[in-house]
Amino acid sequence: MAKKHQILVIGHDEEGCTAEHERLAYETGAEIAKSGAILISGGLGGVMKAASHGAHDAGGLAVGIIPYDKASAANEYCDIVIPTGMGHARDFLTALSADGVIVIGGGSGTLTEVCASYVHKKPIAALKNSGDVATKYADQYLDHRNKVKIVGVDSPKEAVKYILEQITA
Repeated sequence: MAKKHQILVIGHDEEGCTAEHERLAYETGAEIAKSGAILISGGLGGVMKAASHGAHDAGGLAVGIIPYDKASAANEYCDIVIPTGMGHARDFLTALSADGVIVIGGGSGTLTEVCASYVHKKPIAALKNSGDVATKYADQYLDHRNKVKIVGVDSPKEAVKYILEQITA
């Protein structure tokens, strides 16, 4: 049996997460599940919860890598919870656990995950109309090293398609 692809969805937690972010994240999680890939997230609220909910409702598998040491802190849609007790350092675990990354909105924590993914040359898709980190960094490189271009996309379906094309190429 071949290894399943793992796609990380990152963005705002409860603070800063809008109804539009939740809608986009839910659709992204559902698209990931429909593709047969596994959803990875930070396992908490906001975009993470909505993406997990979408994956769950579409019959997929949602993995939450949480910053706390108690699994009970994860959102209720995580099928597998990995409590790290590492705080924000867990952002590197989420990035390294994924084959590719989808960004929806996001603040400084999201940017940490984007940077970790960039350094490790993970393909990154940003929903360019979702605002904040996703919009700011869509269609560009983070620095002069040009490790991986953060590709701006218009929809969750396009984001998942792009990531899968990159990781199966």
